[in-house]
Amino acid sequence: MNQPAKTGSRACTSVSLGRGLELKSPVLLASGTVSYGEELDTLCDLSRLGGIVTKAISVEPRPGNPPRRIAETPSGMINAIGLANVGLERFVSDKMPFLRNLDTSVIVNIAGRSIDDYCEVVSVLDGEEGIDAYEINLSCPNVKGECMIMGVSSDATSEIVSKLRAVTRRHLMIKLTPNVTSIAAIARAAEEAGADSLSLINTVVGMAVNWKTRRPLLKNVTGGLSGPAIKPIALAKVWEVYNSVKIPIVGMGGIAGFEDAMEFLLVGASAVQIGTMNFVYPEIGEKVAIALEEHFSLPGTPTMAEYCGSLAVV
Repeated sequence: MNQPAKTGSRACTSVSLGRGLELKSPVLLASGTVSYGEELDTLCDLSRLGGIVTKAISVEPRPGNPPRRIAETPSGMINAIGLANVGLERFVSDKMPFLRNLDTSVIVNIAGRSIDDYCEVVSVLDGEEGIDAYEINLSCPNVKGECMIMGVSSDATSEIVSKLRAVTRRHLMIKLTPNVTSIAAIARAAEEAGADSLSLINTVVGMAVNWKTRRPLLKNVTGGLSGPAIKPIALAKVWEVYNSVKIPIVGMGGIAGFEDAMEFLLVGASAVQIGTMNFVYPEIGEKVAIALEEHFSLPGTPTMAEYCGSLAVV
């Protein structure tokens, strides 16, 4: 991590995801919901978290999709932001100074139009201090082509992970989409190619319409559905992948509190990411992290390592 573990961290909830990614807490804040961390810094004690995952970074700045880009849906939201971001150069000059001083792990989410784009971003960032891992976004459902194509093919996933493994010694976390025939096959391809961990699931392809105007709510027509509505899907996918690979899994999808996090740990996640609920309760990550610390420090409670993946299936 960037700094030694601080006051308030609890050994009972620390977790190692391998290749230098040591988390003081299993709770991370998901990419796209915390920008580059600064917006939440006064609303949430980021030092209580395992880390934050930055907004996706691409070689060139991206304006993203035209508005309207977000719509509320029952028990969730649907978005088609389109990976809008400041680009690699401005990320290094404008965002990294703040991130280097964070008292928690920093995971940079990376997206691209081609394998060369991904490799270029990683190669440049490898020269920067203050980064603990890369989350490779192969699974954005609201960008036509590009990273989505790579995330639905085992061969393409294997190729990009192999290329990235050759250019960095840092931890590679591969973000998987549920919008495939077999997420387990994609997960195994990533593992065999050199991934250190997997994060899943990304959003589910969805659509929202206004029947009165007979128009879609999003300019992009379809987008990525997130929030509590997708939790059952996410749990099933984490369980499926847990039984298919040996590398750690970071689970996400509809986590809105302590009990949701416990469910993801139970089905095989070693850590979790909280996303959409950050928009509703900016302090949610801190509260879940504290609740997990309190639970796993209770006398007679199984350790977190004993608990993770202990789902009893008869």
